[in-house]
Amino acid sequence: MKTAHVVLTSHPDTLHQSSIIPINWGAKTPHLRGPLIATHTNPLHKNVIGAHSGSYSVYRALAMAAGKLSDEFKPDLTNTEPVERIGPHPQWKNPNIIASLDPWGADVASVYKKEIKAGYDIRPSIAITKAHIRMAELDDLIRLGELGVDGKVVKKSHDVAVTKAAIESVWYLPKVAEKFGTTEGELRKILFQETGGMFPELVTRHDLKSFMPPIGSTSVYIFGDVKAITDPKKELTVRVHDECNGSDVFGSDICTCRPYLVQGIEAGIKTAQKGGAGVIVYYRKEGRALGEVTKFLVYNARKRQAGGDSASTYFHRTECVAGVQDMRFQQLMPDVLHWLGITRITNFISMSNMKYDAIVNSGIKIINRVEIPADRIPADASVEMEAKKAAGYFTPGAVKKKKDLKKVKGRGLYE
Repeated sequence: MKTAHVVLTSHPDTLHQSSIIPINWGAKTPHLRGPLIATHTNPLHKNVIGAHSGSYSVYRALAMAAGKLSDEFKPDLTNTEPVERIGPHPQWKNPNIIASLDPWGADVASVYKKEIKAGYDIRPSIAITKAHIRMAELDDLIRLGELGVDGKVVKKSHDVAVTKAAIESVWYLPKVAEKFGTTEGELRKILFQETGGMFPELVTRHDLKSFMPPIGSTSVYIFGDVKAITDPKKELTVRVHDECNGSDVFGSDICTCRPYLVQGIEAGIKTAQKGGAGVIVYYRKEGRALGEVTKFLVYNARKRQAGGDSASTYFHRTECVAGVQDMRFQQLMPDVLHWLGITRITNFISMSNMKYDAIVNSGIKIINRVEIPADRIPADASVEMEAKKAAGYFTPGAVKKKKDLKKVKGRGLYE
């Protein structure tokens, strides 16, 4: 195996500017924008800080260290293009709207064919495919007749047809900084410090404005015709869901996450069966983006406190352990909705004020907000629901202005 070529990054910004393709974020076409190159096969081509695959890039490094993967490997992208076309939409061409993903990321193999042939190692950051899902709760709903078998969305086998997309994060640092009310320089400095100096280009290459952070990807599940998502005459149901491994996968009853996810899927399927579309956006933000270790520590602290678990101390114990109640902050969340071309949501399956406010303030209209029915809340999750409502959870009608979003970190930040 050839040893990887390493470029030290303590050089002036101008040293390699002539060696890379510039990125013009928010340009009207992918060629005017320029390809995002985050690969290391030729460091002189690299015009993005970070690496593909987010947190999984570390496993790729291990594969190389173990001699299982060549550092010169380039993927063969033949027949990997999307099986369903999404976009382009007007939001893709507005640099002020999308800041946390590459809207052209699924089309790399086709739109940059010439550049790839010329030797540039350009890789997709979005993949779109079709599949079927099957869940025990959906099986029950079908057997009870609450979900009909139509043969198109819900099959006779009880499988449900979906179009799904996987999205890697690509942050355009100037706009991300603006959305969080800070400067690009301050954002770069803190990212550099808090990742242990993992990405020195954050502070040495200010000519590189795009960053692939080492975080989990985002999944999108679409029920029904993808074209219905942008049809103003069709109904659209959306659930934005933040990861909860314990509930979503293992069925833990300490929270309402899986029941609410199932409700969103059920509502999306029913909308699709009426000719509209249903969308589930699944973010990897475990434990309110505090992580699962912190989440379990908080569980212990709450249950061991004098008097046991209570709504009044629910978020206080989180803040004692993590320093903040919630780190999901929703400023970047609507980007996926804009990538899908959404301008209007008929049914928003969420009780979160922060999600609602972020979406509405990004220019998307929400007609109905749908809360979780009482009979779907597990008994052990009652404390959580009481705490959320006491914190101002689900108060329809009060849409906060963009300038006020950063002032509401203590309330409305939940599922």
